[in-house]
Amino acid sequence: MYTVLGHPRSRALRVIWALEELGQPYQIDPQPPRSADLIAINGTGKIPVLKTPEGMISDSLAIVTYLADKHGDLTYPAGSIERAQQDALTNYVNAEVDAALWVYAKHSFVLPEDLRVPDVKPTAIKEYIRALGILAGLKGDKPYLAGDRFTIADILLSHCVGWAITAKMPPPEGNFGDFLKSLRQRPAMQRTLEQVKAFA
Repeated sequence: MYTVLGHPRSRALRVIWALEELGQPYQIDPQPPRSADLIAINGTGKIPVLKTPEGMISDSLAIVTYLADKHGDLTYPAGSIERAQQDALTNYVNAEVDAALWVYAKHSFVLPEDLRVPDVKPTAIKEYIRALGILAGLKGDKPYLAGDRFTIADILLSHCVGWAITAKMPPPEGNFGDFLKSLRQRPAMQRTLEQVKAFA
């Protein structure tokens, strides 16, 4: 059994969603960032961390990539052109969407008040919206972001957009908005959201 360390309201949600999609048993230890127990196993103090029978893995993207590869789902096969294209999209979401939202969050509530620079927040919002527009174009008419298969790229993007909507940023509209809404309706995501409620 896997253990997910980190509160489900954090990037741990991505890991829980992947585990639900894969049908793998897990338990949740809602450790906060930089807790003494967490630092003891992950020197960065960041969440999430996944405890596996083989050892510990940190970083949400590394974890969901490991799980997808380990269980042969949510990804195209390693070494395929489709996997390289999937990785490119996943990395773009991480570098452009997640990063913009993290800048916004840090200067809204994460950093100590004396270190926040509110003037950067409008730029972060514009960067987020710009990146979503690019991703909508890259997806085009394909069923999912990386092609005809639901992958970790979709999980990552959907989680980021949910985070943005919670922060009252403009929701995506049109076909791309409908696509993103459909991801949140997946049964595995609905089960994940129940876990979020359970640890509220």
